Amino acid sequence: MRDEEMIEKRVSSETLYEGKILTVKRDTVELPSGRQSFREYAEHGGAVAVLPLTSEGEVVLVKQYRYAVGRVFLEVPAGKLDSRDEPPHEAAIRELREETGARCERLTPLGTLIPSPAILTERIHMYLAEGLSFGESDPDEDELLGIVRMPLQSLVSMIMRGEIEDAKTQIMALKVASMKL
Repeated sequence: MRDEEMIEKRVSSETLYEGKILTVKRDTVELPSGRQSFREYAEHGGAVAVLPLTSEGEVVLVKQYRYAVGRVFLEVPAGKLDSRDEPPHEAAIRELREETGARCERLTPLGTLIPSPAILTERIHMYLAEGLSFGESDPDEDELLGIVRMPLQSLVSMIMRGEIEDAKTQIMALKVASMKL
């Protein structure tokens, strides 16, 4: 089956919830067969994630509590775009400084991750930050973060043992490891 033969057409759309970060929608769609069905999904304005890599081969990660799953995660610094018009590389530089206190000489794009395409429009723009210098961090008022440094290879080992469940951290660490190790 060709891709164009799989496309669903929106018949109608209803906003179920409009919040600060997400808008939840329920759309009626026409399937390629001509039958109708519905799709529920959340619209998200987009985000960035940064894997900071020191000259010694260490990654700089943040520990933070994730309310939706009820536990602390170890993950790369990340945050949402301030607006749909904000250039992702500028948001990446901002989030890196706010969450870790780091500034970078080089910011290399690592691609885009769509973490859950069945139910979420979020696109995470991923970056590798190198040439780091450190100052004071400035997290958002509602963020309580711990900073953890470890060798990139140790992070990869944790991922392979199933100890890191955060998708963006897994993808970014494995991409960077394939480039650097």
